[in-house]
Amino acid sequence: MSARRPILGVIFGGRSGEHEVSLMSARSILGAIDRDKYEVVSIGISKEGRWYAGENVLDALETGQLEGLEPVTIIPEPGPPILYRIVAEDRLEAIVELDILFPVLHGTFGEDGTLQGLLEVAEIPYVGAGVLASAVAMDKALFKSLMRSEGIPVLDWMVANSVDLERDADGVLDRAEAMAGYPLFTKPANLGSSVGITKCRSRSDLYEGVLDAAQYDRRILIERGIEAREIEVSVLGNEDPEASIPGEVRPGDEFYSYRAKYIDDSSELLIPAPIDDELAESAKQMARQAFQAIDGAGMGRVDFLLETSSGRLYLNEINTIPGFTQISMYPKLWEASGLPYPRLIDRLVELGQQRHGQRQRLQRSYGGAG
Repeated sequence: MSARRPILGVIFGGRSGEHEVSLMSARSILGAIDRDKYEVVSIGISKEGRWYAGENVLDALETGQLEGLEPVTIIPEPGPPILYRIVAEDRLEAIVELDILFPVLHGTFGEDGTLQGLLEVAEIPYVGAGVLASAVAMDKALFKSLMRSEGIPVLDWMVANSVDLERDADGVLDRAEAMAGYPLFTKPANLGSSVGITKCRSRSDLYEGVLDAAQYDRRILIERGIEAREIEVSVLGNEDPEASIPGEVRPGDEFYSYRAKYIDDSSELLIPAPIDDELAESAKQMARQAFQAIDGAGMGRVDFLLETSSGRLYLNEINTIPGFTQISMYPKLWEASGLPYPRLIDRLVELGQQRHGQRQRLQRSYGGAG
């Protein structure tokens, strides 16, 4: 009799400005998983935050036609990692016991530690970074502070919040202009995929940019802009992470915007990046250092800015659930480094199981004297 295939739940969608990107990533992952190795359960989260399962859940989320899907949930308490069908308000029915869950949720309520916290409360094994690493990497300002404390170069920045804008918008703009000259970039502190990012060349641009970013997060990052090449490194591992060869993104837009990433095909991905060996090794070392500094796990795509005038490398951000679409850099860099897409998924599952095993061995009570 053949051994039972592990049951792998893939969860995607979610309440985020990156909902559509998540669906694209999920389609690629679901297409690449070796079905001879895993039994796959698809779990989709609507833009309203409701969980669904069913054979066509991905198609349904893409079209918005959710009729006929099964509402599902997990119970946020320790026990068997069971996915339940919601039969009625007061009745649940077990569907399947999951061996591990693969979150493919970009942005808020998925990549920021909130889902990871739920899964840890329920003791469900999952792929990728834990609560701490997810939250730190998601908040661009907090992440920059940590990188600077580690001696890793980052661009100058400041943070404003929506209350600051309501009370004294001119004061926010004055502080930004005192920090650095134009261009400046405005960004939601907690989002990815270039959603809500504006390149600002004037005070009026800056005002529009902070208002746009404030639609997506109460914290707004304002950052010094430079003329730079965009270099990316994929990281894989837990305590001893490996770094891929670096790649370079040459955006079709004036920066690597949402449109340039996912809509048009004018951006160019250069793998390997046309940089010298010393710089490539520096990027890989810095990527591993940053990943370990946030206590990363499983995967991360580390993005750098290579200043054209000075040749200096600045760390921009870590994506703890990087894009997995067919045109995404994370799987492409590993494929170029000798690890094909299906084997990459296997390795991420293995790393998730290892990290869960570490958590399970921890003591949860203390019998010492008070």
